[in-house]
Amino acid sequence: MLSVTFLLLGMLFTARGTGAQLVTQPDGHINVSEGNHVELRCNYSYGGSIYLFWYVQYPNQGLQFLLKYLPGPTWVKGIKGFEADFKKDENSFHLMKASAHWSDSAKYFCALCDTVPESAGGAEQKPSQTL
Repeated sequence: MLSVTFLLLGMLFTARGTGAQLVTQPDGHINVSEGNHVELRCNYSYGGSIYLFWYVQYPNQGLQFLLKYLPGPTWVKGIKGFEADFKKDENSFHLMKASAHWSDSAKYFCALCDTVPESAGGAEQKPSQTL
C-alpha cells in the first residue's frame, strides 16, 4: 500500500490589521496509508469575525484553493473530497478526507483573514489575465 505525505504550513492574510491573529498547524508532516482517513489540523487565535481557508500546493505547481469558511454552516465541503469542520469554541478548522489517495501528496496551507473584500471570494486564487 502506498504512503501519502501531507506537509502542513500556515498562512495569515491581514486586510486591515485590526488585531492580533495567529494560525497554527500543529502537525508539520503527516504520512498516512492510501485509502485511510486523514485529518489536517488548523488552530487559530482571533477574537473577531473571521474567514478561514484551506489551500493546497502540489509539487511544481502554484497554490490552489480547496475551500473556505464563511459565517454560517460549520461543516464545509470543498473540492477533491476534502471537507473541513469549523469549531469556534475550540478555535479550530480541521481539514479532512475520508480516503487519502497518492495524488493528495502535497503541501497544505490553512489561512485566516479578518475581512474579505466584497463577496467573500476575495481570497480565492484568480487566474491571471493578459490585456
